[in-house]
Formats: sequence, structure tokens, C-alpha cells
Amino acid sequence: MTSYLVVGGGVAGLTAADELLRRDPTAEVTLLEGSDRVGGKIRAGAVAGVSVDVGAEAVLARRPEALELMEHAGLGGQVVHPTGASAQIWSRGRLHRVPPRTLMGVPADPGTLTGLLTDDEVDRVRHETPGVRPGPDEDVSVGELVGSRLGRAVVDRLVEPLLGGVYAGSADLLSAATALPGLLAAARTGEPLLAAVDRVVPAGGGTQAPAPRPVFATLAGGLHRLPAALAGSLESRGARVVLGTVARELHRRPDGGWEVVTGPRPRPTSYLADRVVLAVPAAPAARLLRPVSPEAAGLLGEVETASMAVVTLAYGSRELGELQGSGFLVPPVDGRTVKASTFSAAKWDWVREAGRGAGPDGQDLTLLRVSVGRHREEATLQVPDADLVAVCRSELAAALGRDLPSPVDAHVQRWGGGLPQHAVGHQDRIARVRAALASVPGLAACGAAFDGVGIQACIASARRAVEDLG
Repeated sequence: MTSYLVVGGGVAGLTAADELLRRDPTAEVTLLEGSDRVGGKIRAGAVAGVSVDVGAEAVLARRPEALELMEHAGLGGQVVHPTGASAQIWSRGRLHRVPPRTLMGVPADPGTLTGLLTDDEVDRVRHETPGVRPGPDEDVSVGELVGSRLGRAVVDRLVEPLLGGVYAGSADLLSAATALPGLLAAARTGEPLLAAVDRVVPAGGGTQAPAPRPVFATLAGGLHRLPAALAGSLESRGARVVLGTVARELHRRPDGGWEVVTGPRPRPTSYLADRVVLAVPAAPAARLLRPVSPEAAGLLGEVETASMAVVTLAYGSRELGELQGSGFLVPPVDGRTVKASTFSAAKWDWVREAGRGAGPDGQDLTLLRVSVGRHREEATLQVPDADLVAVCRSELAAALGRDLPSPVDAHVQRWGGGLPQHAVGHQDRIARVRAALASVPGLAACGAAFDGVGIQACIASARRAVEDLG
């Protein structure tokens, strides 16, 4: 019987443990998680007594990984999709609907940008220039790729807000190979970006056309239900899930197996296994890897992160009034503190129903969330929770163009260093990490620092790590 240690109980670690048992139901699998819960950036919080997501809230429905994992956890029948309310961009003091048929802000039809961009800016997009043409293995920043061809306004007013919502990162630093691989591939062949988006983003059909598949999905009751269900599934199949156990050291044993040291230095605890999967963020992974793979440790130690906070607000529905759309994104160029807001009760039916009658004296509540924090702007978050709530309330009122009542309750969830930044050349860096680890038998690593920050990318990286173990 082969024994495994999975270090880290986020979605990547849970997936790795699940995959190990799916491949070998007789395997001895132990998962070590440093905190008091599994789930990583998927987390629940109570706001006015209502349990909602205060971290990741949705998965991509057009990729199979996350939906498959929900099936593995026994939750496949509880997948739900957004209501269809439209997202908006708060730009130049006005809310604008996100233009249709865009790919991470890059449009298929420049005419749809009228209003969000000035006439001159739209004209610049319409007359796309050749711009940069990267070589077959060359990476460039998203800002350089898009800005050199369509003009800076598309980067500032469309691409940046969407990147901020996904990566909390800057278009001028983020890798096009990671964030816009399809458009980078098109640029390498000389295809115009407008034509590439027109090719890959389907146009709306007539009245008889089938409805497009939803882009996003979650679970009724919240995505935070997934980690606990996965942990329960693992334990029912014989795995051990050990919480409150921080891995301090990783050692190769003389017999070829592995030792993970946890606990306080005066009274350490050792866990032994034949093979190890590291599913922790880049910084702790680098620390653990330093004695056994200095090259991989050094490369992972170069990955920068962004910190952010999610502020969830509960309002009395009658006092708040109606909200239009599913929320809004904010271009950094406008100098706002808030980077996005999700009108959760308008976006998800389950949130609206959870707020029904949940307030004082049985009043209906409307729950929404506001995101703060971008890469290299950590000073924004270095204020008390009350100040974060105040600025979110103020900018939310400015975006909506009206005074808002006092919230019934507020919740602040901080994610320090929560989002790894996939800078230009990141894919080459990760390829070198994997090559270095391949020379260390019985060891693999995965997580958001590898192939993408989305849940589906974390799942894919975990499955690849298990495959790499052989």
C-alpha cells in the first residue's frame, strides 16, 4: 500500500487527495491543513445571520473541472447558475453595461464600446494597428498586447477592471500567456485581435437560437459547501484530514520516503509517507522545498502576490430599494478604492432567498459584496475594518448615484497575499519548477501559483501533480 501526504487543504489539496483515492482506493492518504478548516480561499461568513461566501463565490461552467469535483463531492444536483443580470463598469462617474461579446474586455465589435469610450477612443479601436507580434515562445504583458493594437483606452477602461476582478493585478504586469492565451496565439500568427474575438465569442442568434451556456456556476447555499463535502467524501473513503497542523519542514528520508515535520519546535510531530503533494501557496511551498529542491524553491519564491478584502453588506431591502444589474467593476485609472461590487442578491437566486425574512422583525435583507485591494497597493488595506466598510459604503453610494441607508450588518474578510500574480514569463517559470521537481522522486506541487488563480485551474494543477507522481 502506497502512502501519501497532501500538504494544504485548499481546493488544490482536496482535489489532489480525491484524485489519489480515485486512482488507488487502497492508498493511505493524509491531508494536513494549517488552519481550523479546509477550503482555502473558499470560505463562509455570517452576515446578519445569513451564511454567504466571503471568498470565491463561483466557478467557470464552461470548463469541466469544477463541475466534476462537485459531482465527486455528491453535490452535482445542487449546481445553480446566475440570474442573467448584467454586469456593469463604473467609469468616468457613470455605470455602463459591460459590452457584449468581449473576451477579458477585448471586443469583437468596436461599435458596442460607444458611451463607455469616447468617439476618438472607439475610432482607435476600430482601426486596429499591427502592434506587437510575439515570437512562438515569447510572452508579453496583457497591456502591451492589447494596448499596442487597440489603444490604451481599451486597456484602462475594459481590460483592467476585468483583470482586477480575477487577478487583482495590473495589465502591464500580468502575462498574456496566462490571462489571454487565445489572443496571444492569434497575435503570434498576425491575426487581428478584433477578428480573433469575433471568431471565438459567438454572436447572438435569432429567436430560434438556443440560449448560450452559462459562463458561471455555484452551489445552492454557497460555494463554501464544496470543501466540507469534499473532506467528508475523503474521510468516508479512508483518508485522514488533519486540521490545525502547519507543515514546518520537509525532509527526504534515507529509505526514499518523506517526512513532514509539524508542531512547535520543542515538541515536533512527524508525518511519514512514500510520496508528498505540496498544495500550499508559493511562499510556504518555497520554504518547504528549499532543502530538497533549491531551484524550485527559488523560482516559486519569485512569485509576487496581491492582497485584497471582501466587504459584505446586508441592507434592509425596502430601505435600499432596487439594484440594477449584477454589480460593477471599476477601472483603476479612475482612482477609486473599490475595485468591484457584486449585487449578490441580484446575481444569485439563492442569496436573494436566503435574505428573505432574515432581518430584524422579519424584514427582507439584500446582501451584496464589495472588493478592495490590488497588486502593489497594500496600503489601501492597512486601515481598520470600520474604515474599509466606510469607504465601501461611500463609493457604493457614489456609483449608484443616491444616498444609501445604514447597513444592518457588515463583514470584512481579508485575504493577505491571497492572489499569486502570473507575471510575464510565468509559464516558463512554472515549467522550470516542474522540471526541477521531476528530478526529486515522489514529490509534486500544485495550486494557484501554477496554472491560474481560478478554482478550475487549481483543480487542473492538482490533477497534473498527481499524474506527475506516477
